[in-house]
Amino acid sequence: MNSKGNVIIDGIPVHIENERNLLELIRKADIELPTFCYHSHLSTYGACRLCVCDIDGMGIQATCTIEPKDGMVVHTNTAQVRQVRKVNLELLLANHDISCPSCVRSNNCKLQDLTRRLGVTKVRFQRTEKIAPIDNHSRSIIHDPNKCVLCGDCVRACKEMQAVGAIDFVNRGARTTVGPAFGKSLRDVECIYCGQCVSVCPVGALVPRPETEEVWKDIHNPDKYVVAQLAPAVRVALGEGFGMDPGAISTGQIVAALKRMGFDQVYDTSFAADLTVLEEGSEFIQRKLKGERLPMFTSCCPSWVKFAEQYYPELLPNLSTCKSPQQMFGSVAREMLPKLLNIKPENLIIVSIMPCTAKKYEAKRDEFIHNGTAEVDHVLTTEGLGRMIHETGLQFNKLKPESFDMPLGFKTGAGVIFGNTGGVSEAVLRFAYEKLTGQTLFDTDIKQTRGLEGIRTVEMKLGDTAIKLGIAHTTGNARKLCDAIVKGEVYYDLVEVMACPGGCIAGGGQPVSFDPEFRQKRMQGIYNADKQLDLHKSQDNPYVKELYLSLLGEIGGHRAHELLHTYYHGRKRITDQVITIRNTHHPKIEVYVCVGTNCYLKGSRELLQQIAKYVVDNKLENIVGFEGQEEMVDVKATFCFERCDRGPVLRVNEQIVEHASFDNAKEMIDKEVRRIGATIAQNK
Repeated sequence: MNSKGNVIIDGIPVHIENERNLLELIRKADIELPTFCYHSHLSTYGACRLCVCDIDGMGIQATCTIEPKDGMVVHTNTAQVRQVRKVNLELLLANHDISCPSCVRSNNCKLQDLTRRLGVTKVRFQRTEKIAPIDNHSRSIIHDPNKCVLCGDCVRACKEMQAVGAIDFVNRGARTTVGPAFGKSLRDVECIYCGQCVSVCPVGALVPRPETEEVWKDIHNPDKYVVAQLAPAVRVALGEGFGMDPGAISTGQIVAALKRMGFDQVYDTSFAADLTVLEEGSEFIQRKLKGERLPMFTSCCPSWVKFAEQYYPELLPNLSTCKSPQQMFGSVAREMLPKLLNIKPENLIIVSIMPCTAKKYEAKRDEFIHNGTAEVDHVLTTEGLGRMIHETGLQFNKLKPESFDMPLGFKTGAGVIFGNTGGVSEAVLRFAYEKLTGQTLFDTDIKQTRGLEGIRTVEMKLGDTAIKLGIAHTTGNARKLCDAIVKGEVYYDLVEVMACPGGCIAGGGQPVSFDPEFRQKRMQGIYNADKQLDLHKSQDNPYVKELYLSLLGEIGGHRAHELLHTYYHGRKRITDQVITIRNTHHPKIEVYVCVGTNCYLKGSRELLQQIAKYVVDNKLENIVGFEGQEEMVDVKATFCFERCDRGPVLRVNEQIVEHASFDNAKEMIDKEVRRIGATIAQNK
């Protein structure tokens, strides 16, 4: 033991090792102090003041912000400490919309738990009178500012972990709230819908958007045939809502519950994950052997895809064109199930059960809606399914396990490990090894891809081919990796990105857990699920092989591309935000110049200045032959035309100019001035 001294905690000496703060050291002494704003993977904030202790010579201090030092004497449970905690908790309660019976976090709310634990039976402070509108416009997340206690957990998760910053503190003093910029909805800003704000919110101010009523409506409709697909990570987390340990595999009980609830068929998204491995693995091998568009980025995570569309449009050609397993399943199911089940296509309802809030957004992307029909109709999160099971009264732990339905319920372990960070890489390597070497892979555990380090590099040889992989989880780490790749500081052949820490096992739709080791436990549960299966390589899935023979043709072929592949494009980070540079009363011509990040870096700011100066300094009446025509041009800055790879981009009335320069912008403006000016002169 490399001890750095001792701290006396309630009379007991505790060795200091690598603890970052006094709170962690106190936990090592088997004392669980009340905390509200402390998360080991985020910066210390010290806002709630619940983890306070009395430190000799220092007085009452928040232990999460104090570095442990040799000789400290700490008292965790004095009368004064207990009183301070209660007062601070009462202040939090006074700032909270207490609607516990109807709150979705009622059975798993840290505020409720601490209120019971600290014995607070009444709030002596006047409640704040705030009634703010609830933001329910996002497809993925509902934000209720009335429940917010300003702990800042969501702000830090979005900034520090995800490097997005879609939400922050707004206003000052008693008017302080948390929300997006400009008072906008989460739908209209750069939110990537990862749901990590939901995962850390202790009170239910941020929750997944429910779709349970829509699902019940379809289940109760006798004309509808409702099928479910179950994502890999759900099976190691749903049981937590029924008293099971994190990582406990409850697949059979989940299938049984779904069938008892009224689902007609229950399938496994891991089948589509096996399909993804074959398509994405083949795409990677072709690119590697040709040396084209490397590194190839995985595209299974919709939060990562939106992040790339917003911040790295220059890397979009490097993303795999494969749809995510959810969307592959929806596409294949729409094509084959009506014939297989002898039902009308319009009566088929596909429900996804996902660990992810972003999957709700993904299911409604325009690319995945064809002739008005979405590939996936509804997306339930893990916790959403849990609420539905509780509503039915089914005793989950007593249900006899049932099996998935065939053929879309059969999977290999490679499809299951998609739920962990590094799982997609490992599954692709299990496929690529046999393709590149022509040999059978017997030991399928590729442990180099496993772990919880934020960025991992794996180098290995598959036969004569050297492969270098990058693995990142959280988009904060993805940003670091992408920046290094763009600058040419690092080189990879394949890069896997998962937006959530640990991968889908810690998705924003999973049950909120206060167990500090829940990620490790769920991750191990996924690897255990792999081991419990007979097949561990996607290419060995017999039903996937049959699907190619009967429907898809060749791997990566024309029909497979139609059903299993898609495209991505640059995406605006904030909607409907315009800055007026030059404003006239009755403009005939409006010039909008994009000043979003990518266009800005390509010179749009200088272009905007040049256009504004040209319109003001040059008498446009010289073009049309009479005075006053300079007043018919407005110049505005806007944030995105979603053509980030073709910037700078501007619009003159309804005409878009890509790769804009001052010369072609001037030419377009002059042309419009002449056209409109001639019309005005003719009518005089």
